[in-house]
Amino acid sequence: MPVSAYVRYVALGDSQTEGLGDGDDVLGLRGWADRLAEQIERESPGLLYANLAVRGRLAGQVRAEQLAPAVALRPDLATVVAGVNDLLRPRFDADEVAGHLEAMFAELTGQGARVATLTFPDAARITPLARPIGARAAALNDRIREAALRHGVVVAETSSHPVVTDPRLWSPDRLHASPLGHARIAAAVAHALDLPGSDDSWTRPLPPDATAPSGLRAVGAELRWAGGFLGPWFVRRVRGRSSGDGRRAKRPALLPMNGLAEDPS
Repeated sequence: MPVSAYVRYVALGDSQTEGLGDGDDVLGLRGWADRLAEQIERESPGLLYANLAVRGRLAGQVRAEQLAPAVALRPDLATVVAGVNDLLRPRFDADEVAGHLEAMFAELTGQGARVATLTFPDAARITPLARPIGARAAALNDRIREAALRHGVVVAETSSHPVVTDPRLWSPDRLHASPLGHARIAAAVAHALDLPGSDDSWTRPLPPDATAPSGLRAVGAELRWAGGFLGPWFVRRVRGRSSGDGRRAKRPALLPMNGLAEDPS
């Protein structure tokens, strides 16, 4: 499909698609989906873009809360990225999560939208404390590929390239991409969609990082991360709370790109 055919783009998902790590809640979040929309708009002036993503949402919640509004907007392009929050829960069922994703793939492609998604990196390569999640991510990625193949969904294979776990592509909480990471995700999805000007440069490694901690400094960094981010996250889980409680989509309606920063909530 030529990029000029994209008139209505709708993004569904959780915090990564909302844009956490790229901007803030005061000045507004950007994120990879906004960046992708900007790239599309350069070739398809007049593009209308909606972002229904809300932080903290599980795949089932994305399906329950965002799919019907997305379908009602009748997108010709949609991105569906969810499942990371499920990976972090004590009870994880790859088939169940993939089932929610596949239901969204089926309904959106069934109404004629081109749909794109992506695979997830091994979090243990970002922080050793996340090692138990690696097998879960691999299982979910396999099911995402299978479901995507059944429905003609485009997959950006971000899981297979070492650069995606470079710490510089991640924010200090190691759960959300940094601005550079969001730019790489947008480039990966653009490449998978074969947008004009896209290529595989997003897969290339960054220059060596002379400031990366090692030895005792690396251990200290792990402990500070655990105390500053992992601990508070665990407390929220125990209390049954989510970072997305009470939040709404930052861009629930299709708007022209000049309205991109109008609603940063």
